[in-house]
Amino acid sequence: MIRTHPSTPFDDQKPGTSGLRKKVRVFQQPNYAENFIQSVFDVAEREAGSTLVLGGDGRFHNRTVIQQAIRMAAANGYGRVLVGQGGILSTPAASHVIRKYGASGGLILSASHNPGGPDEDFGIKYNTANGGPAPEGVTGAIYARTQEIDRWLDVDAPDVDLDTRGVTHVREMAVQVIDPVADYAALMEELFDFDAMRAAVKDGLGMAFDAMHAVTGPYAHEILEKRLGFAKGTVRNGTPLEDFGGHHPDPNLVHAKVLYDLMMSNDAPAIGAASDGDGDRNLIIGKHRFITPSDSLAMLAANAHLASGYADGLKGIARSMPTSAAADRVAEALGIPAFETPTGWKFFGNLLDAGKATICGEESAGTGSDHVREKDGLWAVLLWLNILAATGKSVDQIAREHWARFGRNYYARHDYEGVESDSADALMDALTGSLPGLPGTSFGPLTVAEADSFAYTDPVDGSLSENQGVRVLFEGGNRVVFRLSGTGTQGATIRVYLERYEPVGGNLDAETPTMLAEIIAAAEQIAGIERHTGRTAPDVVT
Repeated sequence: MIRTHPSTPFDDQKPGTSGLRKKVRVFQQPNYAENFIQSVFDVAEREAGSTLVLGGDGRFHNRTVIQQAIRMAAANGYGRVLVGQGGILSTPAASHVIRKYGASGGLILSASHNPGGPDEDFGIKYNTANGGPAPEGVTGAIYARTQEIDRWLDVDAPDVDLDTRGVTHVREMAVQVIDPVADYAALMEELFDFDAMRAAVKDGLGMAFDAMHAVTGPYAHEILEKRLGFAKGTVRNGTPLEDFGGHHPDPNLVHAKVLYDLMMSNDAPAIGAASDGDGDRNLIIGKHRFITPSDSLAMLAANAHLASGYADGLKGIARSMPTSAAADRVAEALGIPAFETPTGWKFFGNLLDAGKATICGEESAGTGSDHVREKDGLWAVLLWLNILAATGKSVDQIAREHWARFGRNYYARHDYEGVESDSADALMDALTGSLPGLPGTSFGPLTVAEADSFAYTDPVDGSLSENQGVRVLFEGGNRVVFRLSGTGTQGATIRVYLERYEPVGGNLDAETPTMLAEIIAAAEQIAGIERHTGRTAPDVVT
């Protein structure tokens, strides 16, 4: 029997770039998660008896919401739910499962790189049948439904045993608990030359992988240690924990400092890597050489042909607007299109589905390809390993040779976190209002060539996305970008992206802060961050 539970709307359920993210205690309110899930089910395009994929990154509150989502799916006409064992399913693995098994969509329970635990963050994201995040038209419809919802549906049924693989039934609906790693690992073996990588490992290729007590631990143990033969202990912090061991599962130089310190030491292995809470981001560090995500995208694209899955070449390269233009230079050299999109992986989905792009990336440590419709942290690590195995070169050598060929885009992102929302909005409003007067203005040695609020017209469906960040482009290929992030759960995060292009033959191995100093000073003059927020320095520099 289907049960109908009366409810009333919550006014704060507008999905951001990666779904709905709030504090756990917000999601624990009666009807809160149920309202949002029911709204998804009410607007999702699906036939009766469709398959729903369900899983998450193992953070606190995942199991509770998974059980409720199963009961609600049974009441809403789904015929089958595929759920990762233990409630575990990385974001890229969920995308693959949706695509492989022809699901109508999936719920991914994660707040990505945000902290976990009873007092920390939780999130729900809906992915559509192509395996990618719901596009803006769908998220807009979900939000509209949350604002008028008056009931949610479920069935009276006991909890499903999430820890035992196999099929059970909740009323008429089949619930299949699947191995969360097997399908994904098999896909990786199709894309990369595992024999070459195994041989390189036997010849002494070493690595350190920090899973940050998040979802990629089981995937990394299986693929890196069992299938590729890296020594036991290569994967560190490999057991997913509900609070990520009390740490922040964000693979950057602040939160992965232990790995960074190792890789900067004389005892460093050839490559160090890390992934985030839900497995879609990556950090790459060679011995004595940190690779920025923007450079990693460019270097992977330039060398992707060395992996069997990309031997026929790339159709195109796409990057988010705040990501450095390094990948554009690779695309030009390869004679393929380069696309600049707003932030948010969903904008890459149309390009991938239309066959216009093969590899995509964002400066926020997300890189992926057309094998799924999400960024994929472990995929990026494996492509780096494949390149190392195929060339016999070090990460540092690959980087130096790349810059010698293409020039170097010195790049950094400054995050001002937890800023009072009104102050952040006032800053962006003032900045936007100043745009018409900026061209031709000089800030120290830098002269503004162009300034605008970035808008994107999708080349596939013609949809327009406006106000996607403020760009200030200086003469000579340098720039600064300002935008508010949509991935936090409280206050606002102001992100400032700083980029300086040094051409071939220039100073290609200097310290990044030194090379960016003039742009940093200009950014403060242009935006007045200290005046608006009282902040004299960023909270995080990546």
